[in-house]
This record gives sequence, C-alpha cells and structure tokens, in this order.
Amino acid sequence: MRALNVHQFQDYKKHKVEDVTPSPMRAGHVRIALKAAGVNFPDILIAEGKYQAQPPFPFIPGGEAAGIVSEVADDVKHLKVGDRVAYLGQVGAFATEVVAPVATVGPIGDMPFDIAAGLVLVYGTSYYALKQRAQLQPGETLVVLGAAGGVGLAAVELSKAMGARVIACASTDEKLEVCRAHGADETINYSGDMDLKKAIKALGGADVLYDPVGDKFAEPCVRAMNWGGRYLVVGFAAGDIPRIPLNLCLLKSIDIRGVFWGAWTQRDPKDHMNNIGEIMGMLKTGKIKPRISNHYPLDDFANAFDELTSRKAMGKVILTMD
Repeated sequence: MRALNVHQFQDYKKHKVEDVTPSPMRAGHVRIALKAAGVNFPDILIAEGKYQAQPPFPFIPGGEAAGIVSEVADDVKHLKVGDRVAYLGQVGAFATEVVAPVATVGPIGDMPFDIAAGLVLVYGTSYYALKQRAQLQPGETLVVLGAAGGVGLAAVELSKAMGARVIACASTDEKLEVCRAHGADETINYSGDMDLKKAIKALGGADVLYDPVGDKFAEPCVRAMNWGGRYLVVGFAAGDIPRIPLNLCLLKSIDIRGVFWGAWTQRDPKDHMNNIGEIMGMLKTGKIKPRISNHYPLDDFANAFDELTSRKAMGKVILTMD
C-alpha cells in the first residue's frame, strides 16, 4: 500500500508518500480500500508535532476518509466486502487503505466518496460548536471568521438552518461570494488595515462569534460582541494564539467557550451520533451543500496542505487515492 508515512516531526513539506506494509487484519476491524480523504488543519499540526495528540512513530496522518470495504474480520457481521463506507479516526486516512475499528466506520450509501470523506469532521465540529456550546437561538446574529474555509463554511450553512442571521468574514471578495452562495446574510472583507470591530458593530454586533482563525482578529471581535455573547474558540489557523483582555468579558458578561469536538465525541457518543443524524437529515433536504475546494492526488499532499496553510481553501480540500 501507499501512504504518507511520518517517521519524525518536521515541516510537512519534508514528509514523503512511500510504500508501506499493510496492517494485519484484527478482530472487530475492517480493511477499506480508500478512494478519498479529507484534509483538515489538525492533520498538518499532527504531522509537524504541534498538536495536543502525538501518535507514536511511524504513523499515517489523516482523520477522515471514504472507500470500499475489501476485507472483514470474522467477528464483524454488519459490514461486508463491497460496502461503501466512511472512516473517522485520528490517523490513518492518508493512504490507499486502512484497517479500521468498526466503531469508526459507517455506511455512506451512494454518496460520492469525496463528499463522504469531507463531511463529518467539519460539519460535526461546527454543529457541536453552535448547538451544544453556543446554544445558538433563532434570530441571533452569528459572526464567522474564516467563513470560506472548511469549518467556517459549514458554520455558515448550519447556523442558517438553525434560524440565525449570519455575518461571514473572509480575506477576499471571491471567498465572500462563496459565503453568500451558502447563505450568509452579510459579509465583511477583513483584509488590510480595516477596522473589524467597527464593521461588525455597524451590522448590529455579534451574539455568537465562531473563531477558527485566532491571532489579531480575536480582540476586535470580542469588542464588537453584544451583551451575553458567546465566543467560540475553534482553532488558530492564522498561527498565533490570541491574548484577550478578560475585562472585556466582564463588562459585557461574555462567555469564552472552547470547542474540542474530537474529545466530546468520546465523552458523549450518544449526543454525537444524534448530531450526525441531524446533519445527514439536513444534507438530504438540501439545507447544507458541502463544497469541495480542490482535489489533489495523494502524492501531491504538500500542495493540498499548502492550500490550507495559505488560507486559500474555499470549502473542503480532498486527497484522492486512485
């Protein structure tokens, strides 16, 4: 099999796709011939040793993928060879095959492999953030930073489905056009030296702030929040972890709420599965329409990673294995 194999933590451009020995079959597992894998910012951090979880070497990064079951352990009865499935784990997806515990595998029916490979993590993260953490209510105003990226665009769509008013913020007019096409009510181009606080307040302020970006954007957004606002800490795609003056939270009774979806799925699997069921329902009714930014072959993973780190992605970046 072929895989992006990490032997040591280093700049992702130094890693290589290579031939590796396939994993042996184990009880309670299935082997999946992978067709597509979703690329997420944590995958890059894991490959460089900058994530909170650091797998033992060597390991194959990638947490979500889709493909066809090619082998089934004797004790597995609900899946069979030929089934079209998605895989959701922590590592193992950036390869031509994976041996996965059945608890991490689910059927996808006739869903395209690229959509299935890029659906659960971004929509799961955003729905947990908006539903469980923010408790977003119909009529409230949500401001989304990095709104054209994977989790950002998912947040735009899901919040509209939940009845919120959405202000999408991104760095180019092209990205904002994508946000409007996916339901954003208002848009803000925050490139250059514009006054982000003033721009948000001019549109009525934020009841909830969805922030996967961090860095210099955080404080002006907090200053533009309404009384009782909820600030969702989703990630730090811009690089630096912001330092927010806590007196701002005191003066407006603002909550800062962390969003660690991966850990929550382990702690509360029942609610997680309920969320996934609701997301699938929204997909079937057309309330959410996942957007693929670009496809890259597995050997071209560095360019796929570049699209995320340069913040050029507009939707989901996908690796293909064929």
